[in-house]
Amino acid sequence: MQTTKPASHIPPGFRAVTPYFIVDEPERLVAFAKAAFGAEELQDQRALDPDGKLLHTAFRIGDSVLETGRAGDPWKPLKIGIHLFVHDVDAAYALALKAGGKSLHEVKDMDYGERSGAVQDPFGNQWYIATYMKSQGRGPA
Repeated sequence: MQTTKPASHIPPGFRAVTPYFIVDEPERLVAFAKAAFGAEELQDQRALDPDGKLLHTAFRIGDSVLETGRAGDPWKPLKIGIHLFVHDVDAAYALALKAGGKSLHEVKDMDYGERSGAVQDPFGNQWYIATYMKSQGRGPA
């Protein structure tokens, strides 16, 4: 059996593609992700400015790492969309609303094999939250 060795040019735990949020208050984005999705901040990724404000950090949701940084010249605030698979979409959707998210669409069964809902976080990022339902498949065979 061949084992895959981690790529030396990618930090441990990261993947080749890592979503990056550029927001005015990265602390608030991390707090939202923790409250809504059980995110865990990676403390060794924190970088502060001379005034002690958070410039950059990374956080883990499930098996994925996401990063965020403080907006400032030349990096303007940027809205992104995330497709997040969770074990219990109904619970995750409810927690995201409780954490300050705004509903984009309520949780429902979709004809492409997911039960999903969507929220917008306080920064305008869109989180499409889903649970894959094996019995229905996903897309054409």
